[in-house]
Amino acid sequence: MSTPALIEYFNRIIPLDEKEIAFVKEIFKERRVKKRQFILQEGEICKHTTYVFEGCFRMYLVDDNGKEHNLQFAIENWWVGDIGSFFTDQPSKLNIEAIENSIILQAKKEDQLKLFTDYPKFNQIFRVLAENAMVGLQRRVLLNISSTAEERYIDFLERHPKLFNRISNVQIASYLGVTPEFLSTIRKKFAKS
Repeated sequence: MSTPALIEYFNRIIPLDEKEIAFVKEIFKERRVKKRQFILQEGEICKHTTYVFEGCFRMYLVDDNGKEHNLQFAIENWWVGDIGSFFTDQPSKLNIEAIENSIILQAKKEDQLKLFTDYPKFNQIFRVLAENAMVGLQRRVLLNISSTAEERYIDFLERHPKLFNRISNVQIASYLGVTPEFLSTIRKKFAKS
């Protein structure tokens, strides 16, 4: 059962009481996802908040030319979802696909809102999560507009060492905004030094 891991995760931010733990166990449902299976596809409305217990996902956009652009990877103890679609009930422009066989915990939107209303401690927990996500997003935007591809690659390696051997070079290249060939050149250069 993966729910205890989620409770432990929350407890690291703010300790939960027995009622809060019981409600988390009630609303978060375990789901097994096979490699290459989607938990969200473009055009669908994101109806769940998703915690990754085991495995790896990518969230990406397909542009008008059919090119994929990776926006996020999510591994153990990370969250993944289209927050814009989730809170506005608008169709998503994103896809979320399992890169590995995975286990996730999902809560429906109405249950998460009830969690915020009935258990105010979760407002603070999810605020911390949102703040951390915003810090990461801001950092990524700044890197993309002010750094070289090599600097973005080094940052990726330093910040996400657990991801490096779990995703393909093509996926990393898409995330960094470079071609796989260019990434290969960068990697060869670093291997020599």
